[in-house]
Amino acid sequence: MNQLTPGGQSATQEHSTGELVKLVAEQVSVLVRDELRLAQLEMSGKAKQAGKSAGMLGGGGFIALYGLACLIACAIIAISHSLQAWLAALIVGAALLAAAAVLAALGRSHMREATPPMPTQAVDSVKSDVAEIKERAHR
Repeated sequence: MNQLTPGGQSATQEHSTGELVKLVAEQVSVLVRDELRLAQLEMSGKAKQAGKSAGMLGGGGFIALYGLACLIACAIIAISHSLQAWLAALIVGAALLAAAAVLAALGRSHMREATPPMPTQAVDSVKSDVAEIKERAHR
């Protein structure tokens, strides 16, 4: 059974070096365009998912902020039974600022360690394509 090349010719026919170079250039061009399209689709899907996740996290954080405000008021009222109200508010406020500073420092260190987002499927596909080309070139 004869296989057909992109030009419709039989694969069993002899090709000149110029024709072979032209075929390789066309195939590499198509391969690169397809890989770029795959990377673009993968990154747009990841961006949409990240956007939805960020919206949900933001909404949850907003509601949690009101819940935290109620708990803070409760702590201040509880402490104000044994101390003056301004001193109770000062103690709770200082504790909250200390906790915020610790969380900000931890978040900053984790942000530095984060790797940039990459289209992993497209990268893996390109690596396998390069390996296949190298293997066929050595035959």
